[in-house]
Amino acid sequence: MSYKKLNQNDLNHLINIVGAAQVTTGDQISHDLSHDELGTVFSFPEVHIFVQDKYQISSIMKYAYQENIPVTVRGSGTGLVGACVPLFGGILMDTSQMNKIIELDKTNMVLRVEPGVLLLDIYEHVEKENLFYAPDPGEKTATIGGNISTNAGGMRAVKYGVTRDWVRGLEVVLPDGEIVKFGGKVVKNSTGYGLKDLIIGSEGTLGIIVEATLKLIPKPKMAISLLVPFKNREDAIDAAPRLMIDHVIPTAVEFFEKQSLDYSEEFLGKKIPHNDFNAYLLVTYDGNNEQSIQEDVEIASKLFIDSYHAIDVYLVDTEERRSSVWTVRGGFLEAIKSSSSEIDECDVVLPRSHIAQFLAYTRKISEDLGIRIPYFGHVGDGNLHIYFCKDDLTNEEWKEKVSHGFNLMYEKAHSFGGLVSGEHGIGYAKKEYMKQMLGEKQIKIMQGIKATFDPKNILNPGKVI
Repeated sequence: MSYKKLNQNDLNHLINIVGAAQVTTGDQISHDLSHDELGTVFSFPEVHIFVQDKYQISSIMKYAYQENIPVTVRGSGTGLVGACVPLFGGILMDTSQMNKIIELDKTNMVLRVEPGVLLLDIYEHVEKENLFYAPDPGEKTATIGGNISTNAGGMRAVKYGVTRDWVRGLEVVLPDGEIVKFGGKVVKNSTGYGLKDLIIGSEGTLGIIVEATLKLIPKPKMAISLLVPFKNREDAIDAAPRLMIDHVIPTAVEFFEKQSLDYSEEFLGKKIPHNDFNAYLLVTYDGNNEQSIQEDVEIASKLFIDSYHAIDVYLVDTEERRSSVWTVRGGFLEAIKSSSSEIDECDVVLPRSHIAQFLAYTRKISEDLGIRIPYFGHVGDGNLHIYFCKDDLTNEEWKEKVSHGFNLMYEKAHSFGGLVSGEHGIGYAKKEYMKQMLGEKQIKIMQGIKATFDPKNILNPGKVI
């Protein structure tokens, strides 16, 4: 792909749109802007621009489209697949300052926000009104624009679904600068093709999200978690789907082993109660009826002990215990990152019936390749997070083992009916694996969609397809 390199006239034009204080170039650009959180993909933009509103974005895109300049959008940069990295230089458009909550509409139960609003700010804003935005990705400092762009999932997906299920409408700037609206405040929409849903999960390759309308529900009045230890991983993994068949679906069902727990406790300097077992499920129930939740907890506890071979069931029902357990669970990724010189992630999603087999295969790959591979996962929805750790490997050994190991992992996932990514997206790092898994026909359909939205291929080029 051949793109225009920016010259001083281009920079002057961009400065006229946003102001000199919002533009950095050359050596002024922070190294942090050349990569995302995982840091497996690196490339610097020619110019970094903070944008303030959709009209600035529209003006920039009209100019970039006219001049054939590549544009990559960035929020908080908390992604893990290189989706916000400007592979071809050009403009890095930073929407993190577009962080206004525009409207809380209680009648229609929606929240309108700019793309730079942080997930944690959404929670705070709606929950004080006794409303609830359910998607619960692990990184709470991610922007909602990034969450929508990757169709982020999280721990509550087993009951409440993923980000896609909570987006009613989007306002988007297309690559040629036109501002369009897909969906809105309406609950139902059978008006033509689902263009809104094409934008969700497209990782900034089809359009730039400038406003989102999010669905809300009444906030559950209470939640209780259960920490359930098992003698072995097989019993723990087997218990999750059985619980959902035998009883009501929990809000969250998380699986982890002692290895990941030890990493997180050491990293955080904080321990959870009952931390000396081999494998765990962390299960949560929420709702508005205290008696009903207590009944759910009692039935689930009895099933775990009597039918699923659990060692015990520990209630996580005080704020101190809840904070301790969920903080340690939330620290798994950072803890694993800190334990190695470099990591790479396999964000695979599988039918729940094949999780135990796939993790057994993962341990075999670890042994065969001589590489450390810790893991944990949202076992309730089949999404596993598996990490290859570089440790003392040379760069050449590392690249070879990651490439070979990932190919084996995704081939096995495909054989079980799984997919490359459950919630972190494809970006640059995983696109070759996606192509191998989906096949030529599906990739051509995606390329046709990309060409219709972005015929000059200037928006986030080199990503996804």
